[in-house]
Amino acid sequence: MRIRESHIRKIHYSTALGAIGLVALHISVRFATGNFAASLSYEYVVSNYQNLTYAILLELILILVSVHGFNGLRGIFLDYRSGYKYEKAVNWGCFIAAISLIAYGTMTIILANFIELY
Repeated sequence: MRIRESHIRKIHYSTALGAIGLVALHISVRFATGNFAASLSYEYVVSNYQNLTYAILLELILILVSVHGFNGLRGIFLDYRSGYKYEKAVNWGCFIAAISLIAYGTMTIILANFIELY
């Protein structure tokens, strides 16, 4: 099954808009909590992963940015060469890389919930 390039572009644009909105929300929450430098401490970061609402926000950012980034990388690779086999290899390579990154990030969020603070 092949997805039309116009649909791939729509995915690219929608993930960009979604990521901009969610990252803006993430940054505004960081500044709204008070001391930005304190929000970068180990305990604070782990506690964010343990907060279900915030963990969902971070997971959505991870997914949107990964899909957007690897879709853009796919486009760059396809601009330099063409051919059915090359296109298929690039598509699958970017898909597998995106899924791998999302899985790694998700495992980080899940494993952080097993850390006991204090």
